[in-house]
Amino acid sequence: MEDDQNLGMVLVDYLVMLGYEVILREDGESGMAAYKGSGVDLCLLDIMMPKKDGFTLAEEIRKSDQVVPIIFLTANNLKEDRIKGFRLGCDDYITKPFHTEELSLRIEAVLRRCRTPLAIGANGETVIYQIGSFEFDYTNMVLIREGKVQNLTRKEADLLRLLCENQNTLVKRETALRLIWGTDDYFIGRSMDVFITKLRKYLKPDPSISIMNVHGTGFKLHTGSNDPDAG
Repeated sequence: MEDDQNLGMVLVDYLVMLGYEVILREDGESGMAAYKGSGVDLCLLDIMMPKKDGFTLAEEIRKSDQVVPIIFLTANNLKEDRIKGFRLGCDDYITKPFHTEELSLRIEAVLRRCRTPLAIGANGETVIYQIGSFEFDYTNMVLIREGKVQNLTRKEADLLRLLCENQNTLVKRETALRLIWGTDDYFIGRSMDVFITKLRKYLKPDPSISIMNVHGTGFKLHTGSNDPDAG
């Protein structure tokens, strides 16, 4: 969805030339209608759209769909807007002006990450982790404890899985950012801190579990006695 008609048509022509099927809408309301009426693989949203801005549209999409990739386009490079975009669950954030080749490479990278079948085990089995009194069903993106179910977003699930795979071991910030977000950009790092806070909240009912900051270099999912190396 793009509010600048000329730019929108240029992007459509370019993406069609690359082999993509493209639906162009010029405001947020018609964009939402188009999203609901078709099984899109990726949403490319301009933040400054009439009737419904890109942030609002992304928030509405994320209420029903935690999986579809979202890339924001904007002429505004404010730090606060970038952080807000990633907190809303976007997969990338591109500032105008940009080269069309850069856009195509970012789209390819986002689609590649999102199409990777991480949610299924090597033999097609459901991936489940035991974290203290919690059962973490990564395949279905849920945390279960005493019959209570907490739904997770895709990135929350990916981040928690990474911590589970390295339980009681340091996961460096740069490693988590590259594996889950595809970049170690500073602003995305701030967004990751929000996801860590959410995971701590979900796991709080079991006091034996903690996600610790390790000397400002990374995180550690701790499920035993206190770790003197964490702080």
